[in-house]
Amino acid sequence: MLRMICKRMLIAVPSLIGVVIITFLLTRALPGDPAAYFAGPAATKEAIEQIRTKLGLDQPLYRQFVRYVSDLARGDLGNSLTTGQPVGYEIRTRLPASAELTLLGLLLSMLIAVPLGILAATRPNSLIDHACRVTAGVSLPVFFTGLILVYVFYYLLGWAPPPLGRLDVFFSPPPHITGFYLVDSMIAGDGELFLASLKQLILPALTLGIFSLAPIARMTRASMLAVLASDFVRTARASGLAPFTVVITYAFRNAMLPVVTTLGMVFSFLLGANVLVEKVFAWPGIGSFAVEALIASDFAPLQGFVLTMAVMYVALNLMIDILYGAIDPRVRIEA
Repeated sequence: MLRMICKRMLIAVPSLIGVVIITFLLTRALPGDPAAYFAGPAATKEAIEQIRTKLGLDQPLYRQFVRYVSDLARGDLGNSLTTGQPVGYEIRTRLPASAELTLLGLLLSMLIAVPLGILAATRPNSLIDHACRVTAGVSLPVFFTGLILVYVFYYLLGWAPPPLGRLDVFFSPPPHITGFYLVDSMIAGDGELFLASLKQLILPALTLGIFSLAPIARMTRASMLAVLASDFVRTARASGLAPFTVVITYAFRNAMLPVVTTLGMVFSFLLGANVLVEKVFAWPGIGSFAVEALIASDFAPLQGFVLTMAVMYVALNLMIDILYGAIDPRVRIEA
């Protein structure tokens, strides 16, 4: 297992180097001039040139890249021109908000999609199976789903709080421990704050959950159908084992590898979809931070955001490989 982990980490190094190079080049290719944006519409050419010189944008591209890599080697992601804060600080403070939203959305999706896929596979051509197929075929833009949920549950029914961030204006954030408001409020023993945080989380998490429901349910159903038709499952049934034992203990464990792969892919998609969901619900995560930087042609936050996402993708793939080895020992032998 340790050899497999080291091999995966070595393979990830060229990918991260490629991400650094491509991100740097793409940010410089974006339309707009950061110096002109921050100088303002009434600024003179001399003032714009002074700002460009101060930001180092007047230097050749290779010198800018060398400076960026040198700062990156020291752990310096640069400063955000829109907020005036170091990018590393902004990412550290905003990442827990995005992670909490993404994880809760994935959890809601799993709680619905995995049992639905199992039931659909064990009852072919039933009402549940048809419902799973219909669910798997539904595809809505994530921002459209969020707007519909806000319109129905906040505007029409009044059940949900205003979509204005992680907490209502009448509450203060819990003491910072993990950065997850649900966890920190539980540690602090503040039940009222926990409920307030949960209410703000439900609609955006449900938006992400609906977005990721279809692929998980479909893959669970397809993988379970393949395993349930195998010889060892028929042997287990012929041995007189209980149906629940056959389906969960024998079939589902052997069907988990494709499901785990799908979960990893869906989690990656959710990290990208977070950008739109955070803007709809005014969620103070790194997605909304990146969008604001993109509008302002602020290079440093964009580069820090993409690099953070790339590192998270690598860590996620490494976790999937470890789960593979835990679920199926043959994976460790082949690695």
